[in-house]
Amino acid sequence: MTTGFSSGSCRFADYFVICGLDTESGLEPDELSGENFEQSPLRRTFKSKVLAHYPDNVEWNPFDQDAVGMLCMPKGLSFRTQVDSREPQFHSFIITREDGSRTYGFALTFFEEVTSKQICSAMQTLYHMHNAEQYDILHTPTSPPGPEDQRHQHSQTRPVLHAAPSISRLQRFNSYDISRDTLYVSKCICLITPMAFAQACRKVLQQLHQAVSCPQPPPLPLESYIYNILYEVPLPPSGRSLKFSGVYGPVVCQRPSTSELPLFDFAISEMFNLLGVENVLQLFTCALLEMQILLYSQHYQRLMTVAESITALMFPFQWQHVYVPILPASLLHFLDAPVPYLMGLHSNGQDDRTKLELPQEANLCFVDIDNHFIELPEELPQFPNKLEFIQEISEVLMSFGVSPEGNIHSTDRQTKLRGFRSVDMVSDKRNGNLSSPLNSYLLRENETIARLQALVKRTGVTNAAPDAQVQCDEEELKMHQLNIHVREVFANRFTQMFADYEVFVIQPSQDKESWFTNRDQMQNFDKASFLSDQPEPYLPFLSRFLETQMFASFIDGKILCHDDEDKEHSLRVFDSRVDKIRMLNVRTPTLRTSMYQKCTNIEEAEKAIEMRVAKIDHTALHPHLLDMKIGQGRYEQGFFPRLQSDVLSTGPTSNKWAKRSAPAQWRRRDRQKQHAEHLYLDNDQREKYIQEARNLGTTIRQPKLSNLSPSVIAQTNWKFVEGLLKECRNKTKRMLVEKMGREAVELGHGEVSITGVEENTLIASLCDLLERIWSHGLQVKQGKSALWSHLLHYQDSKEKKNATPGLIHDTERRKSDGGMSAMPPLKVSLIQDMRHIQNISEIKTDVGKARAWVRLSMEKKLLSRHLKQLLSDHELTKKLYKRYAFLRCDDEKEQFLYHLLSFNAVDYFCFTNVFTTIMIPYHVVVVPSKKLGGSMFTANPWVCVSGELAETGVLQVPRNTLEITFECQNLGKLTTVQMGHDNTGLYAKWLVECVMVRNEITGHTYKFPCGRWLGKGVDDGSLERILVGELMTPSTENDERMCRTPPMQQSPGMMRRFVTISPNKLNTGQIQEGVGEAINGIVKHFHKPEKERGSLTLLLCGEYGLVWALEQVFQHGFKSPRLFKNVFIWDFLEKSQVYFESAEQRQATPDENWQTRVRHFCRFMRAINSTSRNIGKDGKFQMLVCLGARDHLLHHWIALLADCPITAQMYEDTALIKDRTLVNSLIRVLQTLQEFNITLEASLVKGVGI
Repeated sequence: MTTGFSSGSCRFADYFVICGLDTESGLEPDELSGENFEQSPLRRTFKSKVLAHYPDNVEWNPFDQDAVGMLCMPKGLSFRTQVDSREPQFHSFIITREDGSRTYGFALTFFEEVTSKQICSAMQTLYHMHNAEQYDILHTPTSPPGPEDQRHQHSQTRPVLHAAPSISRLQRFNSYDISRDTLYVSKCICLITPMAFAQACRKVLQQLHQAVSCPQPPPLPLESYIYNILYEVPLPPSGRSLKFSGVYGPVVCQRPSTSELPLFDFAISEMFNLLGVENVLQLFTCALLEMQILLYSQHYQRLMTVAESITALMFPFQWQHVYVPILPASLLHFLDAPVPYLMGLHSNGQDDRTKLELPQEANLCFVDIDNHFIELPEELPQFPNKLEFIQEISEVLMSFGVSPEGNIHSTDRQTKLRGFRSVDMVSDKRNGNLSSPLNSYLLRENETIARLQALVKRTGVTNAAPDAQVQCDEEELKMHQLNIHVREVFANRFTQMFADYEVFVIQPSQDKESWFTNRDQMQNFDKASFLSDQPEPYLPFLSRFLETQMFASFIDGKILCHDDEDKEHSLRVFDSRVDKIRMLNVRTPTLRTSMYQKCTNIEEAEKAIEMRVAKIDHTALHPHLLDMKIGQGRYEQGFFPRLQSDVLSTGPTSNKWAKRSAPAQWRRRDRQKQHAEHLYLDNDQREKYIQEARNLGTTIRQPKLSNLSPSVIAQTNWKFVEGLLKECRNKTKRMLVEKMGREAVELGHGEVSITGVEENTLIASLCDLLERIWSHGLQVKQGKSALWSHLLHYQDSKEKKNATPGLIHDTERRKSDGGMSAMPPLKVSLIQDMRHIQNISEIKTDVGKARAWVRLSMEKKLLSRHLKQLLSDHELTKKLYKRYAFLRCDDEKEQFLYHLLSFNAVDYFCFTNVFTTIMIPYHVVVVPSKKLGGSMFTANPWVCVSGELAETGVLQVPRNTLEITFECQNLGKLTTVQMGHDNTGLYAKWLVECVMVRNEITGHTYKFPCGRWLGKGVDDGSLERILVGELMTPSTENDERMCRTPPMQQSPGMMRRFVTISPNKLNTGQIQEGVGEAINGIVKHFHKPEKERGSLTLLLCGEYGLVWALEQVFQHGFKSPRLFKNVFIWDFLEKSQVYFESAEQRQATPDENWQTRVRHFCRFMRAINSTSRNIGKDGKFQMLVCLGARDHLLHHWIALLADCPITAQMYEDTALIKDRTLVNSLIRVLQTLQEFNITLEASLVKGVGI
């Protein structure tokens, strides 16, 4: 987009350039263009030169000869003969400078007859050589020649006679004969301008070319027109239109005002014609998410139109990375740049897509413009409200007669608008051929003209010719109207999506200078809060978009400018629109709905354009005769002359010409305004580039187009290596800060700040970074994922060696701690992890496999170690990578692996949580108590494992081994194990210490502590128990010991400390605190985003959960019975139930509320007692608490029991349950659970039909 135009220039054009064949240096083949020599000489490319440029230099935009030469004729010179088509071709290009500012070029390439005899005979010679080679090829045997044949071929001279027919056939086909043919060569005239007025420049160049090819000479010498455009035509001031003279007709250009969308002068309709709305929107999404984008077409102008249109539609955001809409053939090595880029690659129209060797495709969006085809990266999220958005764009396009599906056959310049003229329409109407979109289109067209005529009358412009009511031609006006319609619709999406973005901008607390220095470490936008306000379907897209460089730069811009004057143009326009929306939507600013709101401000934008077109604000000076010597300025028809450099090299010394052009007052006013505008741009730019320079340090916006010596290429690659390392540092840091932040919250510090979507986004972007690192400097590309390809090579080489695959040492296991001795940890094996991924049938592509492998390695805390092992095979790395590749820069590689090592400090479940449907093997071990040997145990045990995603059903465990391995669909994080036995045999009593369960793919091991008996007549008589588990944290080796955070499950809280101080008796204060903490845990659980919540079962039944806390309440002051007889809380509850039921029969208390509560309590007690499960008295108590919590009845029951006479019998007077005030505060705490919708895991309430 034209926001970054070079700020020194107030002139319409900075340079006029002529490129073409330099007859002095003759024909030089252009090796860099990569054309092969099997092609006939007419199809080869030769070096072109910049023949002349005027003026020599302007200080605000130094002339870059290499870049201009390369981009004016990116394929070099081409030759034709009289039989070929020689239509002039127009294309535009862009040069991005070091500081990010841009200059535009507009080039018209046409063919001229070659007059130089040397060149013609050189071409003839090339043909003779070529035909001789072709002849050899024609006459070699069809079988591929072996070494024998080849030797043969050269030693033997063959008779030429019989080959004549085939040679002549060849020549007729594609040949040049100096005596018979006329040779033509391409030449190019070009304007270099600070702003992209594409339509105006096209007209100027076409009229200049026409002047040379016309039989009549133009009214003035060509120098006059070129001098005029270089020195006497100013840039139109913003919000104004300007008219100046071409050779044959007026040229009009207009520039939007500071409150409108920035200048954009390419035909957006052409992009929609070429690609169709659906593809455009996918491409747009890729660009917003900063993927690598490669456009492919045989027309330079198409490459430029699509690139510029896509970046223009991003308003208010700006593409921040490599931007080369036309990549010269000599820069093809740039395609392995490991950074986001938007590049255009010229196709010669013969090769198909499969012949293209692209270094990396894991993250590539490939757009074959000419074939209406687009290849997308995997896992591309949908743009928010995609369907409604497509509908809205399609309506706009159809109202202008452009088909939303695109029109594959649209020719170069001709948009579909051209064909429609009212006359044709009438005849079509008679034939009944008119479809409704065209109707509305025609009506529009007439309305527009009517509106313009009214405007013209009002503004008092008198028309000499009846047709002059519109100063620029209809077609161009229509292009502007369609452009503004489409751009407003796109801009409106962002205005709606980010209407309240300002609320979430984090203003720095320190001054700008220190903010600059620490820019990398700072968070500038509260992403989590912003995302929590967004509708669910937007999240996959938005969470990734907020991580992009363009979004960060946009917010930086916002932070840097405090008042409106400072703001960059696009930010100012965007903010004013956001304010307008907030005025219109008076609803609460943070409440976002996913209601689709169409664009409403198209009319005024369109009016502004029509106003400028109807009444031209400024007219530039007319071209006039220059001070030239007699005889200068003549030229031959059909040849663009070398111009007189003496008159063109300097501008007017005094400003005597400028004075004639318009009344003095507007000139002065505009100059001041323009000056102010340039100043503001200048400061702004300076700010922006300082920030860019510090922020990005090493990014490259455009490859150097000048000398491509190995040292320049090496330097570029070195910058990439530094950039990759820096990006890796920032990414790991960001991911750790987020993750640590979240664990800190679970430990009770600070606020929660990361959502599942966001974690996924960060991991996906880490995978992208790894793919980019692995594809930098690849020798040969295989498959779409460079990382997976490297892993496969490694797997092959290891399996060939037939060692125990992939083990670092044969028996290397992670050292374990005491708790895990029952289950030795898994072996560490890179190749075993690859096999796990290869066995997952759901993952079809290489890119998908690589990502899954990265996720698995992160979850196992082995990513750094695996990659270190992969890269330790130096032979393989050398074989696969060029010397400059990142993976062969040893220091950087070490630092990179060290950054990745820091992930071991936190727990990720990025594999388990994403691949929810895959089959996973689990290993279960039951650990009986050491004290009472379980060897006499005769019953048959069983277990049932439950996780957040599913449960297994009952699994029989063999009595002799007490362990099983089984495969089932991913259970997610494990939560409970139900275990029990069938009470058979002589000795059916069993004391179990714990159950261990391990996920055999991720290696996560869970411990489910028990410590109780299972059997009739022991403990509470239970035959089955529900155990709640926690993830074990393996202690890792010393060399990898980083800071460990405690396991993610629960805050250690006060309770753990009390319980360790006084294990037997807690006092009432400690018990209250325990209840408070248990309830608090549940409240926090529900305040997290849904995808983030851990296990609720743990909070209810786990260590220090709600069941435990209420157990303490009921055990406090419980009268201990006679010796050897255990009394359980359940016994007390059963007695109370009996009392309530008899009281209800007697109807002792008429209070309605009391009766309802009693009814509920008794119903639940009966249901639990009548269950077929043998869960024992404590198990029943646990079930009652869970059901009470689910149905929000606990506080009623506590109140009931506190008043019950049974309580008086069974509790001491000091008991908590007898203390009125303590009971009331307990009831209040329990009431807080009422607002939550508690869903219980199936295993907790199995067999109870309530």
